[in-house]
Amino acid sequence: MRLMMDVGAGGLLLLGCGKMGGAMLRGWLANGLTPDQVTVLDPHPAEWLTDLQIQGLRLNTQPDTPPAIAVIATKPQIMADAIPGVAAFGNGPTMFISVAAGTLISTFESILGPETPVVRAMPNTPAAIGAGITALVANPHVETDQLHLAEQLLGAVGEVVLLDHEEQMHAVTALSGSGPAYVFAMTEALTQAGIGLGLSQEVSSRLAVAMVAGSGKLMSQTGDEPALLREQVTSPKGTTAAGLDVFMRQGNGILELVEQTAKAASDRSRKLAAG
Repeated sequence: MRLMMDVGAGGLLLLGCGKMGGAMLRGWLANGLTPDQVTVLDPHPAEWLTDLQIQGLRLNTQPDTPPAIAVIATKPQIMADAIPGVAAFGNGPTMFISVAAGTLISTFESILGPETPVVRAMPNTPAAIGAGITALVANPHVETDQLHLAEQLLGAVGEVVLLDHEEQMHAVTALSGSGPAYVFAMTEALTQAGIGLGLSQEVSSRLAVAMVAGSGKLMSQTGDEPALLREQVTSPKGTTAAGLDVFMRQGNGILELVEQTAKAASDRSRKLAAG
């Protein structure tokens, strides 16, 4: 299914084309956006990006007119150096979409102008393979049709959810933003457990990775609640029940541990945002 998006006469400006920026650009191109609608500013462009110039993509050339959309995908540590280069497009019709972790909408408003339409997005690493989920929140200057276009653009790399207010980004950071690392850590632990039970590293790793990936797909495709799926695989007094008993042994067990983990990540997000 192609996006059928209209980015307007000004086209799209992508500031930063690393892992996340590159994943988004590939998704847009695969879903109907043409290279001649895109300008990319990146100090170290990859070869595939350079090759797209033949198809009309503009590389490291400042747009002559304000773009309809400017997507900021630079790393937070170089944000201060990168943003001034596009500050001239602030306080105008250009909608800015930021996927830079931890950078507040107010930061962009202070640099670009208080009337600049700004959408803050929090994708996660599975977006690199088109399987991510992104949370969006916009300031009051973003029009309804602009927000819809932002949803389409981020939808090219996975699912999209809209937040009620920016404060919720701390929870998003802790859950879907940092969450892949928790899943990877759990997969590591399961692999080591399998080795401890007598499996080879290769077999244990394959089993753990495939089980985690398949379980995620099952939840996604069936739409059933995780609690229901857990109950379906847990026979009374069976092997799964014995394992879950250990999971829940200390108080609320894994539930309490995950809650504490997410809170620690959320608290850190708040601290970083406060400077």
